Amino acid sequence: MSQIAQLSEAEIEERYYLTGGTAIAFTLAGFAEHKESFSVQFAGGSEHFLTILLGVQPEAGCLIIDCSGSVEINRRFPESLRNVFVARPGGIHVQFTTGQAREITFRGARAFAVPLPKFIVRLQRREVFRIETPLARPLRFHARLAGGHWLTLPAHDISVAGVGLSAGNDANLEAGIALANCRFALPAERHEILVQAVVRHVTALELRAGVTQWRVGLQFVDLRRADDKQLQRYIVQVEHQRHELS
Repeated sequence: MSQIAQLSEAEIEERYYLTGGTAIAFTLAGFAEHKESFSVQFAGGSEHFLTILLGVQPEAGCLIIDCSGSVEINRRFPESLRNVFVARPGGIHVQFTTGQAREITFRGARAFAVPLPKFIVRLQRREVFRIETPLARPLRFHARLAGGHWLTLPAHDISVAGVGLSAGNDANLEAGIALANCRFALPAERHEILVQAVVRHVTALELRAGVTQWRVGLQFVDLRRADDKQLQRYIVQVEHQRHELS
């Protein structure tokens, strides 16, 4: 049996979520000290920029980050009410969400201050369990592309960090594209999961008879906590079923 199949929901939350004001401030201050680079997704996932954390002010409940090199992004960023920060320091997926930013002066230079997050998600590489989706009940992933076109593709594998899709030559996807409106439904669940995603890779797979299929890897950047738990329950269920059949 895999490790995650032995975890309760409470244990999953304890393992993956860092909570508590002191622990969060200490962790973010460490990222600032080591000048870790974070990608910031804002405006519903339609825009992003790279930044570094400059410092933490726990008494003010603020995280200080560097401005973008783009004047236009610096102008639009404070208008966003919800901002998702993603990084992989030491190969560990780190993600947190903050509220609206405000421009400040920090150590004599322009910077942004955002509210400290309520929790930080940390998913170590060895703990991000990616399962192949059952062929008998395939997941269908839906995403709205630029221009309003809906894309529907079958999921090959999935984890709490992202999903692998199987696509033909007409998918028109490439690495770096942000998908602001995505959704998929898990079996036996009443509500669809709504999520933001970024295309991380598009890889060609040579099948029989010279047929080429494409594997599209998406990273979730705005997975709600409730949906994260729902997805974890699905992964646990599939792992249990496979263990019983083995």
